[in-house]
Amino acid sequence: MRGMAARFCKNQKGTTAIEYAFICILVSVGIVTALIVIGSTLSPIFSSVSNNLKTS
Repeated sequence: MRGMAARFCKNQKGTTAIEYAFICILVSVGIVTALIVIGSTLSPIFSSVSNNLKTS
């Protein structure tokens, strides 16, 4: 039983996969946040361009 517990503690594959999953989650949250901020900033600009094109 001790041998199996020692092998389980030495096995790093699961830990690495979990770390990569957390990194992917953090990157995804960062991208979504950036898109929300940029989208709310660009929305009035595109509305202005659209209104100017309609009046031309």
